[in-house]
Amino acid sequence: MSGEDGTAGVQQGALAAYQSPYEPTPAEIEAGRYLFAQACTFLGAAADDSWMPRTGVSEIAFAGRSNVGKSSLVNALTGRKTLARTSNTPGRTRQLNFFDLGGRLVLTDLPGYGYARAAKTDVQRWSALSERYLKGRPQLRRVLLLIDARHGLKDTDRHIMAGLDVAAVSYQIVFTKADKLTAGALAENLETTGKELARHAAAHPDIAVTSANAGTGIAELRAILTAFAEDVAVPREDH
Repeated sequence: MSGEDGTAGVQQGALAAYQSPYEPTPAEIEAGRYLFAQACTFLGAAADDSWMPRTGVSEIAFAGRSNVGKSSLVNALTGRKTLARTSNTPGRTRQLNFFDLGGRLVLTDLPGYGYARAAKTDVQRWSALSERYLKGRPQLRRVLLLIDARHGLKDTDRHIMAGLDVAAVSYQIVFTKADKLTAGALAENLETTGKELARHAAAHPDIAVTSANAGTGIAELRAILTAFAEDVAVPREDH
């Protein structure tokens, strides 16, 4: 094996060798599989503060730099290819998109930060809207802050983390695209990021490692999120 095939083999080996600090039980894995197999419907998109859904259930927000793989991760979790829009052009998500998962949990896909082919004023407006949502949504139970495993934390990520610390909003780092780097590089980035997380009061200490492409870490992340879901479906309030 040589060339790209050899590199891919090494990278897949990195994922096979990785041991997650969180090991869900078979029952938790099954509960996660069952929840994310339920109907996942688009509730709507918020472009400003004039409309936000009254969900009545816990919400999980997906945040991260543009092109970090947010939409791909949402699609992998729900087992759907087109639930969240994916694009080769970073910054295409320009609103807060809300998805109802079986009446038990709401997933919120936030606009990516750090890049967008749009007017600066528009980017500032999306960023401000996202920050207001993150800091002022009572039913928001956890923010998943997605980080490209190859690059680690950037200053724009640290800005979001600092704001969440001040607002006392629980967040967890999720490494994406973990199939794109070697075992040594993955271990090094995990160690570096973990040390930095220890200085953040609102950060969950465990880093979830995922690959939407390879399916790595998807079942474990489902299990983590299922712990926040309602036990039974809750009728959605009118808005």
